[in-house]
Amino acid sequence: MRATHTKIQNRANCSLNWNSSAICRIVSASVIALFLCAAQAYSVDELLPPFGFRWNDSMAHVEAVLHGAKAKITSRDKKENRDVWTVEGLLHPGLKRTLFTFKQRALVAVELQYEYPDWSIERYNQRMGEIRKYFDEKYGTGKLVSRSRDTDTDVIQTLVGYQWMVGATMLELFYFSAQHGPLLYRTITVDYKAM
Repeated sequence: MRATHTKIQNRANCSLNWNSSAICRIVSASVIALFLCAAQAYSVDELLPPFGFRWNDSMAHVEAVLHGAKAKITSRDKKENRDVWTVEGLLHPGLKRTLFTFKQRALVAVELQYEYPDWSIERYNQRMGEIRKYFDEKYGTGKLVSRSRDTDTDVIQTLVGYQWMVGATMLELFYFSAQHGPLLYRTITVDYKAM
């Protein structure tokens, strides 16, 4: 009788140990999942400007980083209550120029302007689709904010744009083309804005 009681107790202990380790594994997995979700939610709530900058970086800091990257500030303009710098020489495939916008001497917007002179309209459309898909996967489905084709003048203009709101920031993606006879201009812009 004692041997039977010991076997039952051993099975109960084994079952309890198995349940304890299973519970520990479930709790551990839940904690890890919670941390991953929290980290992902945090990153989605904060959309940072490109090139390692942060919102509200000072003009002096941005200028020092650009100088270190051997980029050239080609113009410094005042528009209403904002300073806008046009910068060339930042290394990224197809990046023609970058506009840095400051309000009260603090960084509030960065616009990347891409141009690919040898590309066809099909290649531009493909690239727009790739960028849009990347942003959709990262920030949710973008909102179509513009789709127009103006043929009322001798310059044919096309504009297509999407927008993502991420916390207190906005991200916009635009394709623009203008054609006048054989002359053709196309660009893709990616615009990061602190609201």
